[in-house]
Formats: sequence, C-alpha cells, structure tokens
Amino acid sequence: MLGFPVSAARKAFALLAVVPTVFLFVIGVADHGRVKSAFIRAALRGVARAALEEWTERFVPQLLTHGVFANALERIEQHRSEGARLVLMSASTDLYVPAIGNALKFDHVICTGVKWDGDRLDGHLSTPNRRGREKARCFEELRNAHPGLVIAAYGNTGSDLEHLRLADRPLLVNGSSSARVEAARMGIPCTRWR
Repeated sequence: MLGFPVSAARKAFALLAVVPTVFLFVIGVADHGRVKSAFIRAALRGVARAALEEWTERFVPQLLTHGVFANALERIEQHRSEGARLVLMSASTDLYVPAIGNALKFDHVICTGVKWDGDRLDGHLSTPNRRGREKARCFEELRNAHPGLVIAAYGNTGSDLEHLRLADRPLLVNGSSSARVEAARMGIPCTRWR
C-alpha cells in the first residue's frame, strides 16, 4: 500500500523478503496473488486494523481528488443518471477498495480479500486474487445474478480483457500497446482518458 507509513528498516526488510517470491513469479511458479500477498505480509503484517483504517480515511479522498481521471468520474455519473447498478471490480485489496466504492457510491464492490489475525493484519489473501480469469468468473456471477441487463465494463490492463470480452459494452482505457492490439483483435474498443 503506497504511502502507508513504515520505517526505512521495514521497507528494506520487505524488499528483501519478497525477492524469493518475485523470483518464483519470474520463472512461472508463483502467480500475481502470491506476489501481492508476499508484499503485504512483508510490509504490513501485524499492523493494527485501526491504523490501516485511519490511513485509508486519508488515502481515499486524496486518490479521488488527484488520482482519478475526470473522464471516469463523468462516466460513473452518466451510468448513475441512467439508473445503472454500479459495481467496482478490482484486483486491489479490501484494505481500501471498499472505501473507494463507498466514496463513489457504487452499489457493490468485488476485490481481493486480505486475512486478519484478530485486530492485526495477517496479509495472506482471503480470496483468490481478483484479476484475469478470476475477475471474469466474478463478472459471470454478476451477469447470472442480473439476467437481461446490458452490462458496460471498463478495464485498463491486458488481464482485464478476460472480463471485458464478456461485457455488452466493453472499453479498454489507457491500456498498454500490447493490450490495445489484443483488444482490437477481440473487437473491444479502446480509448485514452485524462
């Protein structure tokens, strides 16, 4: 979690602690979820829930003010005015994604869960990492729960193409050049937001 205050020693330990997992990722043995969990455990394991909640209360307003594209906010309001059910799906964790969904008045949030040990962060994932195939599975569950609805979906990475291909109105936003090429091959429109 970028910006969460930890000591320089803890940051150095975190970097060293994740090297083996990153190596396993590079050789194809570990997946994105395992790397994510390793980083969280190395940097934040044992942090009190209250401290993380306090950080989230400061982080989310700053993110929404300085880190969200104006086009995205306009599109959210357009969908809301049309009576759409808004669902925020993210591979990021439930340490802050639900707060973003709440601030933007989304109806539902689906993200990667993180385990707690009582009131202290454990850091292992409590759900599958919500990216790629897993995000597509969650998307299919939503579609099955709401049959007949026209579904618009947005993504910004190549791994998002798996759920975008299932949407009635998909849009890849600010994707990498390789993601845009693959999206074009799949018939998924692309755009740039600022």
